[in-house]
Amino acid sequence: MESYKNGIFSQNSLARRDTYGVRPGNKPVSQSALGLVSTLSFPVIVSTADAMLKAASVTLVGYEKTGSGHCTAIVRGAIAEVRIAVDAGVQHAKEEGRLLSSLVLPRPFPNLEAIFPIGDHLFEQIQEQDQTRISNLAIGLLETRGFPAMVGAADAMLKSADVQLTAYEMIGDGLCTAIIRGAVADVVMALQVGIAEVKRIQGGELIAVTVIPRPLEDLERTLPAASCLIEEQPQPLRIPVDIKETEKELVELPDLAKLPLQIKEKDS
Repeated sequence: MESYKNGIFSQNSLARRDTYGVRPGNKPVSQSALGLVSTLSFPVIVSTADAMLKAASVTLVGYEKTGSGHCTAIVRGAIAEVRIAVDAGVQHAKEEGRLLSSLVLPRPFPNLEAIFPIGDHLFEQIQEQDQTRISNLAIGLLETRGFPAMVGAADAMLKSADVQLTAYEMIGDGLCTAIIRGAVADVVMALQVGIAEVKRIQGGELIAVTVIPRPLEDLERTLPAASCLIEEQPQPLRIPVDIKETEKELVELPDLAKLPLQIKEKDS
């Protein structure tokens, strides 16, 4: 299955988003509605989350991978926005033929957040993550069944276009995803070469391919990235306020007037 759709979105919904996809003055994440969409593929869940973010003013908390290829996108926001986002995600996942289930909880009980990964603590961790050197570039995801096929495809993609391999993801059932970043044209070209390489490899099975030309910041922060690509924020220089100087020991100098004067006579 090949997926090149960017999701359904409204320009009005994009215009009223702030940095993390929440309208100014909205309730905290813990007091907002909860939306879940589950699919059978990592590239498809990423493109589904992209469609949800671009369809409504919601916050992407993250993904939950439960094994056997099952992945769930978790969003929070106002109840109306969450319903719109989940509907858009369901429609996108159905078009890809990978939809498993969906759920909207208008008022999740507080105890859920203490147990399940759906609340403020995950959102705060996402906010604290540093940006990477490849932010604001297009995203390409190629999923195969089997690790050798993914490695071979990743090698072919890197050699065919100006892209960078940023991470890989394994979600069980033999499903492995290579994640590349670069300009849109380069990412598309690299994925086409990767698809051909998977078909060439003995036993290689292509599962899904996704291109996201313009990922939003919410999506950027939830994707895995190699540690070598993470840009650490500069730390402030710490200067001590109270500088205590150690007391110096005084040395008594001899009285020069009492020193004997030595005169050397010159030889005639």
